[in-house]
Amino acid sequence: MPVEVEEHEKFKGVFWLVFEDGSRKLATRNLAPGRNVYGERLIRVGEEEYRLWDAYRSKLAASILKGLEVMPIRPGDKVLYLGAASGTTASHVSDIVGPEGHVYCVEFAPRVIQDLLNNVCAYRPNMSPILADARLPHLYAHLVEEVDVIYCDIAQPEQAKVLADNADLFLADGGWIMLAIKARSIDVTKRPSELFRREMEVLEARGFDIEDRVHLEPFDKDHAMVVACFRRRSSK
Repeated sequence: MPVEVEEHEKFKGVFWLVFEDGSRKLATRNLAPGRNVYGERLIRVGEEEYRLWDAYRSKLAASILKGLEVMPIRPGDKVLYLGAASGTTASHVSDIVGPEGHVYCVEFAPRVIQDLLNNVCAYRPNMSPILADARLPHLYAHLVEEVDVIYCDIAQPEQAKVLADNADLFLADGGWIMLAIKARSIDVTKRPSELFRREMEVLEARGFDIEDRVHLEPFDKDHAMVVACFRRRSSK
């Protein structure tokens, strides 16, 4: 059992659980006490319950362990999550933003979003499941308010373009994005480093300032996490 809890040195809402053997494991404070999402351990320390955060199951956790310097998701934020799947990472984002924040979860697969709804969102009032194609943000524009952060983890060839199209509709000026670039979902014939550079160039052309980037090996092969700030261009 852990002997103490330490808030992450850089990121509010993220914690280290320190164990008797000196090991430290990443965790978030459970917004739905007594329930886990993907088999993660629940650990009670004092009056609070924490969920261990598995970096082999979550690219956001992997990014933090790989030394991410900028992680813009904070307590109270509104987050648009593209590619929420069954809610593994989205539920940790829900923990981080807390009851004052909100997570809009866009997922394309009906079967998967049913699991997200029944197993996760039903117990977390700060999460809204949206069955939709992230490539067509205008179709769910009536369901999403302006957000502080867009987190994108989709298996599409044009990942940066999809994110930027959503940012045009939903992201506040000065807001942030996190893009988990999946090189093998873009082009299996090109080197991942070339694809990472190409996607970042798309972001920069669409008004984003790249602030941080980390590669996710050994947790995820041929993946990188990019963090950028959005500067909306005024039209003339």
